[in-house]
Amino acid sequence: MSLIAERELPIRTRGETDWHGLSVSVDSAEGAQQKPASEDAMASDNQSQAVRQTVDGELIHWARPVRELRVSDVPQGAINLNVDGSVVVSPLQGFGALWQKTYRAHLNGLAISPAAVMQTWKEHFPEFQPAENRFFPPLSGIEPGAVVLINGKVPPAPGLPSLLPVAGGVLVLYADETSFTVMTHEGFPEAGWNTFSTYEENGHTVAQVQTLARAADPIYEFWFRFLGSSAQQDKTWTHVLTALANYVGGREVHLETHKVLLDPTLQWGQAKAIWRNAGVRTMLYLLGEPVRWAERSVRAELAKRMG
Repeated sequence: MSLIAERELPIRTRGETDWHGLSVSVDSAEGAQQKPASEDAMASDNQSQAVRQTVDGELIHWARPVRELRVSDVPQGAINLNVDGSVVVSPLQGFGALWQKTYRAHLNGLAISPAAVMQTWKEHFPEFQPAENRFFPPLSGIEPGAVVLINGKVPPAPGLPSLLPVAGGVLVLYADETSFTVMTHEGFPEAGWNTFSTYEENGHTVAQVQTLARAADPIYEFWFRFLGSSAQQDKTWTHVLTALANYVGGREVHLETHKVLLDPTLQWGQAKAIWRNAGVRTMLYLLGEPVRWAERSVRAELAKRMG
């Protein structure tokens, strides 16, 4: 079974900066000014200037390359765990089988443009999530370079409620008027991208979520294959699309789900990523909270007596 997505991640192949497997162009006017001028460069200035202007226009939609993720302002109620100091990872750094999963909502009978639906989606992204997923975008919203903290829960086994906590986040890699793409970090359940897009098809707007990712380590792969994480993922994105459709007034909503196994190979060389497993680290962090609370209480009492 093959599937050609209506909207593809706008990957650039020119340039030297590597997003851990994703090669993107990062030429900019600022970078060009830092390079010493040469006679050859000046001779071809007219041609190169035109190229730089085109690239600069597109770069406003891309996040700047970073070595490590940093969250400067943590929204109230969010747990900033497993994100600071981590690096983003592509499917090349994942462990499990490579899947492309596509979820679509056809908004039939609704006179609203793809751009308007996307604007609503970005502005209310956390509200459209199921109760077990809490998304915390920065005050600036969904824009290139933003880090969205995620405090979620997953079921311990098929048919059980979501009980096991996982704290992490995603980087907004790309965003324009009708799409945005987020990239996961090391330790997150999946290594890869999620692209959210809207487009017109046969006179109506379609909202789509498309993932291209591998389970990040052997624990996550086992969970996806046998313990319900794959079904939980399906439930999450169909919930998001249904909530979006209801918010914009969709009455005739047709949902689609397509899954394509692109590579069944397990990448055992990436099994070491288990050390960064965000689920395990989140559980250990929460189990240690009583100890931290006791330490804080003792320090406060000592400071009170000494003061």
